[in-house]
Amino acid sequence: MRHDFRVLLAFATALLLVLPARPGHAAESKQPANTASTLIITEENDYFAGTDNHYTNGIKLSWVSGDLKKYAEDERLPEFVLPYLRILPFVNEPGQQYNVALSLGQNMYVPQDTRSGIVQPDDRPFSGWGYISLALHAKTATQLDTFETSIGVVGPSALAEETQNNYHAIMGFERVRGWGRQLQDEPGIVLSWQRTLRAARLDLGHDMAWDLLPHVRATAGNVQTHAAAGFETRLGYRLPWDFGTSLIQPGGGVSAPAAPDDPRLRVDTDFGLHFFAGAEARAVARNIFLDGNTWENGPHVPKKALVADLMGGVGLVLGRAKLTYTHVYRTEEFYGQKGGQLFGSVSLSVTF
Repeated sequence: MRHDFRVLLAFATALLLVLPARPGHAAESKQPANTASTLIITEENDYFAGTDNHYTNGIKLSWVSGDLKKYAEDERLPEFVLPYLRILPFVNEPGQQYNVALSLGQNMYVPQDTRSGIVQPDDRPFSGWGYISLALHAKTATQLDTFETSIGVVGPSALAEETQNNYHAIMGFERVRGWGRQLQDEPGIVLSWQRTLRAARLDLGHDMAWDLLPHVRATAGNVQTHAAAGFETRLGYRLPWDFGTSLIQPGGGVSAPAAPDDPRLRVDTDFGLHFFAGAEARAVARNIFLDGNTWENGPHVPKKALVADLMGGVGLVLGRAKLTYTHVYRTEEFYGQKGGQLFGSVSLSVTF
């Protein structure tokens, strides 16, 4: 079973790498530039599923620039990012447009029992991850490549304990005990590449449309190392011209408008509604939140090499804003975990 999955994942990855995207709504070389920027805030929490364990909270704030033809020379970008951008692949290739994305985020993970404060060697350790990210989006009408570098810290300096217990105090929830035995401070870096295709889009008439958005991703670093493949399919009224719905993970920020016909860029559009479903499978080589600190002995649990997400939700477009809710089922991530996990993800993007 495991061997078959790895063969399937490798095949899907190779297929997306070599498969040319189908012709889109507009010719790629003539696609008009979108000068609007997009601000995206995403909050994920297992509170939506009535639990308070495992991956218990994540928050990410991202800014995605408008389209740039020669991003390394664009005066809107801060000086410090230019050396990084010049060394990335696909720099200023003909027929592509570019976006730069900057993000700030925090994730927190806790064991099943957060009340006793007793060491639980067979359960997920307490851990937090605070980070900043810089990403380059290189896109055509039917393909988006995202190159992202995240740097941050795992451990007490990520301030996950303070975030969770201050929130619990405000909401009147019981204080979480056990953070004193979380993973130790460790600097973290994650390098990732994700390719998302608009493999199909079908206009059904009366502003109704359906699309299919497969993706592959490769991620490497001391925090996470994995390969992933998945898809999203959407059906709705005034369906956005973007590359789908993104959870808090490497290669995000795909919900910014990617074509001038996106309803958020049209003056004659004030409302849109769509439903979506998708799945992703990951082959995991490294997960610091389960494997424990890289150079220190400490809490850890044996992780599972294969993890999958199933998701479904609804998206609402109101003027220049897009609001989505995603309900996610994640399979067991480590041996000894008692069943998979459910959590919700709320994302608001505003184009301006």
